[in-house]
Amino acid sequence: MTFSISTSRFWPTGLALLLALFIASSNTLAAPADAKIEVLWLGQSAFRIRTLSGKVIVIDPFLLDNPKTPVEYKKLEALGKVDLILVTHAHADHFADAPALARLNQAPVYGPAGLDQSMQTLGILPPELAPRMGKGGTITPFGPAVRITQVHAEHSSELLWHNPVTNRDETHVGGEPVGYIIELENGFRIYHMGDTALFGDMKWIGEKYRPDLLLIPIGGHFVMDPKDAAFATREWIRPKVVVPMHYGTTPLLKGTPEEFSEALGATPIKVDAIKPGETLEF
Repeated sequence: MTFSISTSRFWPTGLALLLALFIASSNTLAAPADAKIEVLWLGQSAFRIRTLSGKVIVIDPFLLDNPKTPVEYKKLEALGKVDLILVTHAHADHFADAPALARLNQAPVYGPAGLDQSMQTLGILPPELAPRMGKGGTITPFGPAVRITQVHAEHSSELLWHNPVTNRDETHVGGEPVGYIIELENGFRIYHMGDTALFGDMKWIGEKYRPDLLLIPIGGHFVMDPKDAAFATREWIRPKVVVPMHYGTTPLLKGTPEEFSEALGATPIKVDAIKPGETLEF
């Protein structure tokens, strides 16, 4: 025989409240009191983020052929256990190592919906490792404590795929490029912009999400140059800390952190121009 009890009818108010708090806490990731958020830059737009509860998120894994990735991270195993992979668009310097890293860790790759659909259709990854999501959508992959939202980016996203049957390269749908707002267990927000030019809704994103840490491309040519990146940082997004990325990897990406800082001018925003292999803690 089975039966259910309504806490609102039969339980004293205090006990019902304690039960509700217990259920809520059981769905929240536990984090040690002295835990810190760790952000490791791996060159170009690749980052490894370790959350307060120890979950590991890798963004735009372009490592094996990335000239700026430190030697010690040229093996995917060196990243340790990875729980989740985020890809901003289909270009190889953001996507190249995502499938192999996903298979190695059995970790899902979230990217533009069209890119994940192509991964499924072409057999690059099975559906459970290439789940679709769209701009404006939010996922809570580890429970409600961590929220990840896709936002707009102004770029392109073609998927170049080598067909093993014909031994020829093919271009496939890569979806629309995106950025990510990553809200961690204590409310700390990271805005990874992906590859992007200036667009007016950066101001709206800054006002709505109020990111604490901004990861912004500055190289120019394919993305914002230092002056445009500084304008977006100072006038529209206004984070507490900004880390320049996506520069110096190829001769076309000429922008430098020094040019970015000079264009940013006097501001309370802290510029952390870390080098590949270096880590920030928050």
